[in-house]
Amino acid sequence: MKRQSLLLTLPNMPYFCFPESVGQYRDDPEHSVEREAGALNNFNIHYCVSGKGYAEIDGIVHELRAGEAVLYFPLQKQRYYSNKDDPWDVRWFHFYGGTGLRDYLIEQGFHRNPLWKLGQPKVWEQAHEELLDEAETNRMLRPAQLSMLTYMLLTIFVEQAVALAGGKAGTSGERIMELLPLMQQDAVKPFILEEWADKVGVTPYYFCKLFKSATRMTPMDFITRCRLQAAKQWLLERKDDNIGRIAEEAGYPSVSYFNKRFMEHEGMTPTAYRRLYGV
Repeated sequence: MKRQSLLLTLPNMPYFCFPESVGQYRDDPEHSVEREAGALNNFNIHYCVSGKGYAEIDGIVHELRAGEAVLYFPLQKQRYYSNKDDPWDVRWFHFYGGTGLRDYLIEQGFHRNPLWKLGQPKVWEQAHEELLDEAETNRMLRPAQLSMLTYMLLTIFVEQAVALAGGKAGTSGERIMELLPLMQQDAVKPFILEEWADKVGVTPYYFCKLFKSATRMTPMDFITRCRLQAAKQWLLERKDDNIGRIAEEAGYPSVSYFNKRFMEHEGMTPTAYRRLYGV
C-alpha cells in the first residue's frame, strides 16, 4: 500500500514551515531510497510505525523499529530502505521553511543526531494522518491549513523525540519518557526528586541530567506545567471554589507563590484568567 501526496513548492514562503510531500508506505519490501549529498533541499523525517527498516549514516547501517525515525537536514546524503522479510510501515514527510526553521531545529539539538525515538508514538502518528488526509483531500487549496498541520507534526516530534545512541535509545532515557504520564498524574502531590530518581535507578543529579536530555526541561519545570494545567482547568470548571483551595489542590499551599508562578506562565493572575475565559 502506497499513499503519497506531492505538493507545490512555494517560491515566496509566507509560512514558518510547509510540506513538500507527505506519505505512507506499507508492505513494500522493495522500498529503497538513495540520494547523493546536495540532491534534496528540504528536511525530511521517515518514521517506522511497525516492521523494520534501515538508515545508513556515515557508512554505518542502523536498524529502525517501531517508534523510531531518521531526520535528514537539507542537502544531506540519504540512504534508507525497508527490511525485505519484515517490511516497515513507514510514515514520512518532507518539509521546508526559511532560516528560522533551520535555526529552530539546531537550537533544539536536532543537527547532532539523525536517529530518534518518540516517547508517545500514537500522538505523532495521528498528527501525521491529519496532515496526509489534508494533503490528499485538498491539495493546495488550503495552504495555511497545510502549514499549521506541518508545524503541529514537527513540534510533536521535537517534544517527543529522544536521541538514539549507537542506533538504540539509552534505557534510562526511555524510562524517563515512560515516567512522564505517571509524573503528570502525580504532579499535584509533593515532588520528591529522590523518589523519582529511584524509579529509574539513578542518582538525583543524573536523573535531572537524563530528564533534561529527554524532554528539554527540568523535572520541576515539567511538574510546574502539569500543576498549572490542572489549576487552569479547575479555575474554569469549579467556579465556586476560591483561589486558595485550587492552589492547594494543585500543589501550592502558598497562594502568593501560586499567583507568582501562574503570572510567570500565563501573563495574568488566576482571578483574571477565570474572568477572561470563564463562561
